[in-house]
Amino acid sequence: MAQDTKVTLYWLEQSRSQRILWLLEELNIPYELKTFKRGPDMLAPQELKEVHPLGKSPVIGIENENTTKPLILAESGFITEYLCDHFNGERLVPKRYKEGKEGQVGAETDEWIRYRYYMHYAEGSLMPFLLLSLVMNALRNAPVPFFVKPLTSIVASKVESAFINRNIDNHFRFLDEQLKTAPGGGPYLCGKELTAADILISFPIIAAMIRLPEGAEKYPNVKAYADLLQGTEGYKKAVKKIEEVEGKFEAIMS
Repeated sequence: MAQDTKVTLYWLEQSRSQRILWLLEELNIPYELKTFKRGPDMLAPQELKEVHPLGKSPVIGIENENTTKPLILAESGFITEYLCDHFNGERLVPKRYKEGKEGQVGAETDEWIRYRYYMHYAEGSLMPFLLLSLVMNALRNAPVPFFVKPLTSIVASKVESAFINRNIDNHFRFLDEQLKTAPGGGPYLCGKELTAADILISFPIIAAMIRLPEGAEKYPNVKAYADLLQGTEGYKKAVKKIEEVEGKFEAIMS
C-alpha cells in the first residue's frame, strides 16, 4: 500500500458497512471513519447521497497521488475484492488451483470454489429473504389506523408463512450442512482459515442468529459459526471502534 493512500469508510448504523470496517481492521489498513445515523423513517440520511448518488452504505473513498478526486467505491462485494487486491489481502483468499494444475478448468481447490461462491451468495441469495422479513415486520408494526392494523398483520403473516420463513429456513439448513462439510473440517465456511467471504457473510449470519431465538437449536453449526466470527480479533476491534465513536454497537439489520 502506498504510504500516501487515504481510505475513508462511510459507515451507517445498523447496516452492512460493519463488515467493511472489520475488513479494514483485519487487513490493518489505516482509515478515516465517518459515521451516519438513520432517520426516524430508518432510512439513510441525505448526506450519504453527497458521497454516492444512491445514498447507501457501505461506501469507501480512496485518495492518493493517482487520484485527482476521491475514488468512490460502493457495493460490499466490490469493496471487499478491491481492498483484498490492493492491500495485501492474499491471506483472506484461498489458493485457487491445485498444485501443478494452474489455469485448468475444473482444477480449482474446494476452498476457492466455496470462497468465490459465498462472495456472491451473501448478497445475491441470503440477504433478500432477510430483508423481506424486515419489510414484513415493518408492515406489521406500521403506524396505521387501528381498524387497518389487523389487515396489515394478516398480510405480513401470510407472506411470511407462505414464502419468507420457509426460504430462510432452507438457507440456514443449507448453511448448517455446509459448515459441517467445510474443507479440512472447518471451522470457517471455506475451510480452516478465515476468508473475505466469511467477513462478507458475517452480517446476515450474526444478525439472523440474534433475531431467531430458535437458531441455536435448529442450526447449531450456524450458531457456533456466528459465535466464532464475533470472537475474532478483527471483529472485536471493529466493534470497539464503533463503541468508541458512537457509544454502542448493535449487530442488527434495519
